[in-house]
Amino acid sequence: MSLSMYQASVPIYIKMLNGLANCLKKSATHYSEHKYDEASLLNHRLFPDMFTFAKQVQEATNHARNVVRLAGQEPPKVEENEKSLAELIARVEQTVAFMNTLKPEQIDGSEDKTITLTRRDVSVDYSGSQFLLQRSMPNFCFHCNTAYNILRHNGVAVGKRDYLGPS
Repeated sequence: MSLSMYQASVPIYIKMLNGLANCLKKSATHYSEHKYDEASLLNHRLFPDMFTFAKQVQEATNHARNVVRLAGQEPPKVEENEKSLAELIARVEQTVAFMNTLKPEQIDGSEDKTITLTRRDVSVDYSGSQFLLQRSMPNFCFHCNTAYNILRHNGVAVGKRDYLGPS
């Protein structure tokens, strides 16, 4: 049996988003118990030219929602104005809820569909499989991983099981 586009995308995004939400919840508990300023975490970056922690979480959710391009839809617009861990948790949970509305028949068979992305007046065409495997999924994983690393760097006790999410 071959792996479908849906199987290679939506369940993976949901699993990892649930892991990200779990890490965020542990962070909220950690920051509350130690009376740390959440703003310091939300604005933390590992290097000056990197996105902040909050932006890493936002980008992870953006890349997950982009999977609807395989269904010929535009991803829902979500403002990027979270100012607390609770708001970032809600953003991730809302993205999971959205992902749970997607059905296999919307995504499957999109391997050869043309997906055009335009950034800064430059358009790039991808096949559906290129978009998923070479753009969307790698970017999603990068931002989830970077958010996780920022949490670890800031002393939050999260590990591989937290990152990978429930099985």
